[in-house]
Amino acid sequence: MIKAILSGYIDSALSCAEYDKLEDGSFSGRIKECKGVIAFGKTLRECENELQSTLEDWIFVGLKLGHPLPVIDGIDLNKGPVHEPVESM
Repeated sequence: MIKAILSGYIDSALSCAEYDKLEDGSFSGRIKECKGVIAFGKTLRECENELQSTLEDWIFVGLKLGHPLPVIDGIDLNKGPVHEPVESM
């Protein structure tokens, strides 16, 4: 369940990514909603992969340090897990 929420968050954040081709032919990518998430690559594919890796690290550090993360497509990682009572099982 947590993995699915995290995967959905990452997919949604990456769908907001903006890429630019730089003067030297390489690429930069960023996700405006996630401050500081930026990556570079020689190819667009390499930049996309680097951006995903940077985003994943940014999320894990943010969660570990208790930083508020932006809500993306209704997915809020700032909420703690909700546990159902054992009786409901």
